Amino acid sequence: MRDWVQNYRRSAVIVGFTLTLPLFLLLYLVGDFLAMRQGYQHEIERLEPRIARLKGLTESEQRLAESADRLDSRLRDLAYPSSDDRAAVSATLQNNVREIVTAAGLSVTNSQVLPVKEEEGFDRIGVKLTLSGDVAALDAALSELSTYVPLLLVESIEIWPERQSRRNDTNPPQRLTASLQLLSLRSTQ
Repeated sequence: MRDWVQNYRRSAVIVGFTLTLPLFLLLYLVGDFLAMRQGYQHEIERLEPRIARLKGLTESEQRLAESADRLDSRLRDLAYPSSDDRAAVSATLQNNVREIVTAAGLSVTNSQVLPVKEEEGFDRIGVKLTLSGDVAALDAALSELSTYVPLLLVESIEIWPERQSRRNDTNPPQRLTASLQLLSLRSTQ
């Protein structure tokens, strides 16, 4: 064979080149496939955290829905729904508060609905009342107001005693006048 290579050097080079060309082509294709595989592997590694988050969300979807339902019911206990009209809520709140304090034994000398203030996701609906009565009636009214649904907050309270007449009563019940500013929320969403 050595003699053939020496005698036909040009043919030997062409045959050798023809035999090595497919080998180089095969090595190129294998290298290209390995590079593609590495690229796909990198893409898979990049997508795995996203897929894991999506799986986690789908697994916890039921719990999230239940939490949202609980939050909605809790919100109904804390604020008026957005479907209720502002003016109607203000009037209803004023009427209900007047009934509560009157039932507790206080007399309402003045009440007014305060202008509605808009804040993030809620309307602040305020009612201001001026009341007169005794300490026990005020305590009963405040206790009843604390159970009002949706939540009713006492924004401010001012209490001052009424003048007592000097009669033969040795221990009359303490009479007072109170000014209450109450606040309730109405959802805007």
